[in-house]
Amino acid sequence: MRLGKIDLNLFVLLDAIYRERSVTKVAMQLSLTQPAVSNALSRLRQTFDDPLFIRTPEGMVPTPVAESVIQDVRKALNLLGRSVDISAKFEPQQSDKVFNLGMNDLAESLLLPKLRERLKSEAPNIAITSYYVERRTATEELKAGIIDLLVDTPMVNAKELGQAPLKSLPYVVAMRPDHPLAKAELKLADYLAGEHIHVSSRRKGRGQVDVSLHTLGYQRSVKMRVQNYLVAARITAETDLLWTVPRVLAETMPLHILELPFTAAPLEWQLFWHRQADADPANRWMRELIAALVEKVV
Repeated sequence: MRLGKIDLNLFVLLDAIYRERSVTKVAMQLSLTQPAVSNALSRLRQTFDDPLFIRTPEGMVPTPVAESVIQDVRKALNLLGRSVDISAKFEPQQSDKVFNLGMNDLAESLLLPKLRERLKSEAPNIAITSYYVERRTATEELKAGIIDLLVDTPMVNAKELGQAPLKSLPYVVAMRPDHPLAKAELKLADYLAGEHIHVSSRRKGRGQVDVSLHTLGYQRSVKMRVQNYLVAARITAETDLLWTVPRVLAETMPLHILELPFTAAPLEWQLFWHRQADADPANRWMRELIAALVEKVV
């Protein structure tokens, strides 16, 4: 198969049919007639020597061949799109780009309200999609263009990624206002004797605070482990559990805050992007905007 003999627009069509599962919807999206889409699909089938999609009551179902090539097709289309974007001037006021951001609910709750306000005045047609991305897949998702930027703790294996430090978030201990320990300075013995809630996206493993305690020869009793910071805040407000949490979030909650009775490394925020997007003006604009917001919000 020689690329010189293939209409690359067919790959745009392949991606669209895979996504929409409907020739009619694809025709509307691409401003084509339905016969034109059907004709293009026929050419695709000849190119791959495979039906690619089977018509069913549930829509156009991809064949194993279509499933096997779709990720490579999407990566190639994304790279071509980036090449065009890099050579074009990015104008936020006129752009209707959708930025896909990877971050957890801590970053979302602190950054997205302010980001929305900035976009409303500076780039009213730009939209944001944000969701949690597992660290083991983050590099591939950045490389494939599935996400544009990632806010996370520093990663060991990040050679393919551009990165910039955002902020250090020191920890405090939060508890409900009428907690028995809320009346005085928190001692290490009281902290260790207490029962704790821990936030982590992982099913098991020690958190940063637990690592710091371990180096001092101590261990705390974690009685509840959840994956969401805002859920942890609700639980803390209604129980006797102690919550070791970044101060910047604790101060936004109706909780009593005490200083951590031992030294623990702060939570580090880092901004990541794939090096292929280094010179992309849209990506660079959003990187600079997020960095500026972090300085004001955190």
